Amino acid sequence: MNDGMKAVRFHAFGGPEVLVYEDAAKPEPKAGEVLVRVRAVGINPPDWYLREGYKTLPPEWRPRVAFPVTPGTDISGVVEVVAEDVEGFQVGDDVYSMVRFPEGGAGDSAAYAEYVAVPASQLALKPTGIDHAHAAGAPMSLLTAWQFMIELGHDVPNPLQPNRHRPVPLEGRTVLVNGAAGGVGHFAVQLAVWKGARVIAAASAKNETLLRDLGAAEFIDYAKNRPEDVVREADLVVDAVGGPATSRFLRTLKRGGALFPIFPLGFSGAEEAEQRGVTVSSTQVRSNGSQLAELAALLDDSTVRVVIDSTFPLADARKAHERAARGHIQGKIVLTVN
Repeated sequence: MNDGMKAVRFHAFGGPEVLVYEDAAKPEPKAGEVLVRVRAVGINPPDWYLREGYKTLPPEWRPRVAFPVTPGTDISGVVEVVAEDVEGFQVGDDVYSMVRFPEGGAGDSAAYAEYVAVPASQLALKPTGIDHAHAAGAPMSLLTAWQFMIELGHDVPNPLQPNRHRPVPLEGRTVLVNGAAGGVGHFAVQLAVWKGARVIAAASAKNETLLRDLGAAEFIDYAKNRPEDVVREADLVVDAVGGPATSRFLRTLKRGGALFPIFPLGFSGAEEAEQRGVTVSSTQVRSNGSQLAELAALLDDSTVRVVIDSTFPLADARKAHERAARGHIQGKIVLTVN
């Protein structure tokens, strides 16, 4: 077996310029793992958080990193080797995965590469109705929306809050999605619509046609109207942007409503939330092959669509990260592997 491959790695923290396309050792699948020949890689915010050295996290939360590091978690590809103890997959299967997240946050997921060794429990057969590029765009963003809104799917203690995150009923409810055209946002819109919610989507004007097409009943161009100034009595706000400004959405919610910030760090409205009778809850997305298998059916029949902003060859990962840094991403950025 050839023991070499190409991968995108970095040897020091920094901007997109630190990403280098170079030779690397081909991984060997251990017990419980499957070696996947990668056809496409989905890009996600943790990829650039890692590349920058997790500078937004408190120092005690930053993983210890050993250079060189291969970033990335989301892949779609073809099974090359199956460990002897693995059942349910065979050589030649088309598969997709979010690899070792969050436990591989120091670069152990290593998805920006031609080959990745994946724990079988985190792998699922790729939806047959979409290509590898679209499948690679789904795992982290769609699992995030699913675990926040539909089913958590694990019992791991929540490092962000004392209580377990619980999704709330969606049928017949009003759901505001902020950052609705981004990776997590465009999936949150679709899952809420699928579950029978009335969705208000907040994004920039260029995304209105897309978001109405994905099922949003109402659209707010945040450059003209701030959603927190015009929405009242919502049942749920999914803030796909999150961060310190997320408390502004408390006033949009009815008593008994819920605010789910996808990026919860910096939230400072706990006291106001309590006064308003609003639940604020968050979770950390986790790899889950069985949930990806469930989601494959929704991707197959176009109940959920993966919107692709742009694609770049793996060798041009630096350009993909430069595109991400410019913001206003519509859906997902994907790397393709020949």
